[in-house]
Amino acid sequence: MYSTWSPRYSRPCNGGESRDAEAAVGAGRMEARSEPESSGPGGTRPAVGSFQPREHQHVRYNPLRDDWVLVSAHRMRRPWQGQVEIPPREDVPRCDLSNPLCPGAARANGEVNPQYTSTFVFDNDFPALQPDAPEPDACSHPLFRAASAQGVCKVLCFHPWSDLTLPLMSLAEIRAVIDKWAELMAELGASYPWVQIFENKGAMMGCSNPHPHCQVWASNFLPNEARLEDRTQRQHLQERSVPMLLEYARLEAQRKERLVVENADWLVVVPYWAVWPFQTLLLPRRHICRLQELSDSERDSLASIMKRLLAKYDNLFEVSFPYSMGWHGAPTGPHLGEDCGHWQLHAHYYPPLLRSATVRKFMVGYEMLAQAQRDLTPEQVHVSRLQRAWRGPGNRSALVHGVWLNSPKCKEPARRLNAWVLDEISELSKLQRSQLKSETPCPVALNSGESSEPLQSW
Repeated sequence: MYSTWSPRYSRPCNGGESRDAEAAVGAGRMEARSEPESSGPGGTRPAVGSFQPREHQHVRYNPLRDDWVLVSAHRMRRPWQGQVEIPPREDVPRCDLSNPLCPGAARANGEVNPQYTSTFVFDNDFPALQPDAPEPDACSHPLFRAASAQGVCKVLCFHPWSDLTLPLMSLAEIRAVIDKWAELMAELGASYPWVQIFENKGAMMGCSNPHPHCQVWASNFLPNEARLEDRTQRQHLQERSVPMLLEYARLEAQRKERLVVENADWLVVVPYWAVWPFQTLLLPRRHICRLQELSDSERDSLASIMKRLLAKYDNLFEVSFPYSMGWHGAPTGPHLGEDCGHWQLHAHYYPPLLRSATVRKFMVGYEMLAQAQRDLTPEQVHVSRLQRAWRGPGNRSALVHGVWLNSPKCKEPARRLNAWVLDEISELSKLQRSQLKSETPCPVALNSGESSEPLQSW
């Protein structure tokens, strides 16, 4: 028999008193299943030397970065008495003209945003890279080297409303974001060798503005991570005659040990070499080098799988889940004419949360001075029973597949829903049910293109 250990955390209730909560109770919570202390006949412990990955520390190789991560799953037993984070605010106003990302708001440079109704792109008012930066002086010693750094930095707003995040948006709205990503990748990649699309979501990840947005930085050089992944993927193709991440995706799809969610074109896994507790890797099933090479159907299915993944994240700890994410693909600019077949398009998701909505992982000490270390094995990152509502908790309405659940205008919602969606409604927690807004109008049909297959559990 397996013993189940549930980490606990303490946070203040509304009345100010302390409340213990389990991070592995009920639907949508993390469940860390450890190997049994008594796994032999008659309750005997495993024989000395019998390796149990969930009990014994070991190192795992990351072929994409050519480094190792220390896995020490038994450390999850230790009590937490460290820093407790403040959960993200739930009262974000939909439109606040003091917010420089809102439609009609004035930004720091005096420009006024248009009354945009979909995505909106503008040049970053405080860019880390500028196109006209002068060349540094020649280096007189190899220990004091400098090189040119030029480029452009743009901001992409996903939606005009500040109180939305990607999992709360419709498939059509997410598809518009994907199309804009591809457009910017092609536009900036025509001249710059690297275009980095990334999103920092949540104050915990350093995001200073709650408005849904990402950043796009294009540079005249390959950043460190890009150069590293270029080398490792090139070497793998030379040695095994197949792109690394294409082979990896096929193996993970077969084994399903770390599979989070999948559809016909994409799959999401907790990588075998993951460093962050709930880190995931988004991979296409076919060989694709760059984002702009996606077909229309692949863009639609990407919108669907992103929505499903991010809804799972939000439901883990019933909070708007913080993360940093970004796309990696083959270099552009002068590399467009080269053979980049060793590359495979992919997206990294790096969430910081560890045990609860208020306990995060820190990269300090050993991680900074020696090598990366994680407590849970990637296989232990498991959600026993997800609350499958598409909207997380808060003062916003809960939306399932484009149907507002308790709107009086939805006279016969069941006729529009298949059996799986009805099952999803039944999984809503009492908290989420109590937060439904009856005054919210009901769309007349389901979001098109939504998958009707059951969600995979973590």
